[in-house]
Amino acid sequence: MFCFQCQETSKNEGCVLKGVCGKTSDVANLQDLLTYLCKGISHYMVRLRALNIEIPEIDRFIADSLFMTITNANFDKNRFVTRILMAYQMRDTARERLVSAGGKTNDITFDGAYWTGETEKEMNEKAPKVGVLTTEDKDVRSLRELTIYGLKGMAAYAEHAFNLGFEDREIYAFMQRALVATTDNSLSIDELTALVLETGSYGVKVMELLDKANTSNYGNPEITKVNLGVRNNPGILISGHDLKDMEELLKQTEGTGVDVYTHSEMLPANYYPAFKKYSHFVGNYGSSWWHQTEDFENFNGVILFTTNCIVPPRKSATYIDRVYTTGASGFDGFKHIPDRKDGKPKDFSALIEHAKKCAPPTQIERGEIVGGFAHHQVISLSGQIVEAVKSGAIRKFFVMGGCDGRMSGRNYYTEFAEKLPKDTIILTAGCAKYRYNKLPLGDINGIPRVLDAGQCNDSYSLVRIALALKDAFGLDDLNELPIAYNIAWYEQKAVIVLLALLSLGVKNIHLGPTLPAFLSPNVVNVLANNFGIAGITTVDEDMKILLGN
Repeated sequence: MFCFQCQETSKNEGCVLKGVCGKTSDVANLQDLLTYLCKGISHYMVRLRALNIEIPEIDRFIADSLFMTITNANFDKNRFVTRILMAYQMRDTARERLVSAGGKTNDITFDGAYWTGETEKEMNEKAPKVGVLTTEDKDVRSLRELTIYGLKGMAAYAEHAFNLGFEDREIYAFMQRALVATTDNSLSIDELTALVLETGSYGVKVMELLDKANTSNYGNPEITKVNLGVRNNPGILISGHDLKDMEELLKQTEGTGVDVYTHSEMLPANYYPAFKKYSHFVGNYGSSWWHQTEDFENFNGVILFTTNCIVPPRKSATYIDRVYTTGASGFDGFKHIPDRKDGKPKDFSALIEHAKKCAPPTQIERGEIVGGFAHHQVISLSGQIVEAVKSGAIRKFFVMGGCDGRMSGRNYYTEFAEKLPKDTIILTAGCAKYRYNKLPLGDINGIPRVLDAGQCNDSYSLVRIALALKDAFGLDDLNELPIAYNIAWYEQKAVIVLLALLSLGVKNIHLGPTLPAFLSPNVVNVLANNFGIAGITTVDEDMKILLGN
């Protein structure tokens, strides 16, 4: 195998024996093969669209397949074998539709548009031949993979929006066009760089779509004190990002005597008005995704993964039989809840009955944390914020969103937050917040010094807030605002957020704890020269730079 799509990749070079995330080489290779076949399907879909022919089920298949391959989402080999067999069927359907419409196929030279393996053995033989390293030129490889990882993050957000009844066919069309472009050996470095930025612009669109889907269904997030304690009832701990799953679980657990708690990236569900009506929705339990091995042991009840963020459990773990997955997530040994059919909700009855037999959660902390500062809420406070800036009460805003992770170097972000001057505000989204959201950082004139907009996809809120402040101050350029960017990354949803910011012209972003291994030295130089992208150093040195910028 060879995989370097996440921040924790081995030696910051690439995982070659087993993923640091825990995925095995056969799963990694099957993920590469599935991505390869999605490129092949896309060759036909691009041509079908040119003839004004769309196949919605294939649009969804490609997006869902890319979502399955993001870091920590799915470790189940059998699910990937099944998915690859489905890919053959989808590709043949697209090809047949194109031929019947009079379209050309004989000039398609990409092998993934034709290759079919009959058996798992053939898949395993083919997979290593279609992975990342088949692109020999390091700069071309870097830009292709940067685009593909952005598409994976985009696919995740598109699926969440679809589950809530919102779609944009242009997003699917771009994903397929971009996949085809990553197979085009005639494209220059400049053309591939333009493709990366175009991926970012579609990242803005998909995050805007998901924001509309979330708020249309559940209302605008509002300032909320989230309980960190527990009650004396059995519980279900829901992790991941999918709010439709959250809604259906809350409805099905109502009146059962089973409480519901959020974990990690599901924390922002507490901020939505529609979920607050459920008296058995208790609050948040534990910390970010990589603490789950300890959090799940203490929780005692059932755990539901709605998306990625799975950490393979130790063999000695006692919670393995209490974990369920759904959607794009999966792990061999965890029970899986099937997708919705015929417009009906998912059936969570099995895990609810399981939860009833479990002991209540063990108390691991008490108190509250405050969140719910998405764009609608913060913009309503813009007058107060602008006045605080003009008076000097607020000197600067620091965008510190992104991902958390296991590396000890991520203590940097806790120390950075602690050392920030008292006249600064942290704007955050994503699980990076767990590095500092429980610190006693206080407030400025009643405005908390940590403003949590929500999940990683809610980084769109941070963009909306910045645009509103730009208008409020009468500025022409986002980069003239008193905002500095010190962002942590881990996986592909963070990649699409980064590309979205670049597409909007945001400059001087500091990215850590390491720069991505998939960026070649030349591509790093392009990003540094054109956008001011830089890595992190020490807290004190970076503080001087960012406070003065």
